[in-house]
Amino acid sequence: MIKVEGLTKRYARTVAVDNISFEVGKGKIIGFLGPNGAGKTTTMRVLTCYLPPTDGTASVAGFDVMKQPLEVKRRIGYLPEAPPLYPEMEVIEYLDFVARLKGIPRSEIKSRVDNVIQRCAIGDVRTKLLGKLSKGYRQRVGLAQAIIHNPDVLVLDEPTAGLDPKQIIETRQLIKSLAGDHTIILSTHILPEVEQTCQEVIIINRGKLVATDSVENLTRRLRGSEAVAVEVESQDSALDPGAVRRRLEQVPGVSRVIPKAEDGKRCSFEVESLQGRTVRAELARAIVEAGWNLTELRPVAFSLEEIFLQLTAKEEAMEGGAQ
Repeated sequence: MIKVEGLTKRYARTVAVDNISFEVGKGKIIGFLGPNGAGKTTTMRVLTCYLPPTDGTASVAGFDVMKQPLEVKRRIGYLPEAPPLYPEMEVIEYLDFVARLKGIPRSEIKSRVDNVIQRCAIGDVRTKLLGKLSKGYRQRVGLAQAIIHNPDVLVLDEPTAGLDPKQIIETRQLIKSLAGDHTIILSTHILPEVEQTCQEVIIINRGKLVATDSVENLTRRLRGSEAVAVEVESQDSALDPGAVRRRLEQVPGVSRVIPKAEDGKRCSFEVESLQGRTVRAELARAIVEAGWNLTELRPVAFSLEEIFLQLTAKEEAMEGGAQ
């Protein structure tokens, strides 16, 4: 749905985006992640035909942003950090205006406006002036204008910036409800935003692409081994955590067993495997054969914050070594 190859954008002597390439499949929510000034907004503006690239190519739904910008714009809904609203207009008046701007046939405008009002839960403010709305409602109206023409792709730049916690939760739920019908790129520097909303992440730092993958796969790449949370419970008598730990350490492929908690008849550990080894099945077998109950066995992933810090630190260290 979106394909970027060798994209570069320079401003005089500043390189805002430096030779990045990535693809986004249909119906996915992708988090475009990076610190402030990383080049996220510049990339979004190139994809939405607000800025031309200096080098490289980008296409949306098979249309080139340089050669076919009108076709790209027809297939994109864009919500910038500050929604493009006119404070003197009523919500319904504004959405009718946007529908006409986007070339929706006059016979379909009312149904489209009613549909986005319902989807974005703004029915109770439909006759209010935009200038009188709270920040949360302004974001919802911004999303409504972005999806009113049913675009293939939604580009959302910092969609929850400045919202209170309740508004953030509501906006995240709304974005997730749009997946499948639309391919969504969500640009943000807020890590929980991506972790709770997106299926995959693209990480950019100082204009360069650092990584693009799912959080689970990035964890595997960084750690190079499996980490598993294990909780064991005794069936009747008190449990000896030391005995459980020794049994887990004997499982082939286990490199380290880290105690986490114990409570009489129950104890938990984090078990790390040797590089390239998967040990979950062997751990379960060992626990059951020892006569204990296995109450938890799940993979342990890095948080997105840990992934982000490791990848950006590695990128900066490589740059520092090259200078």
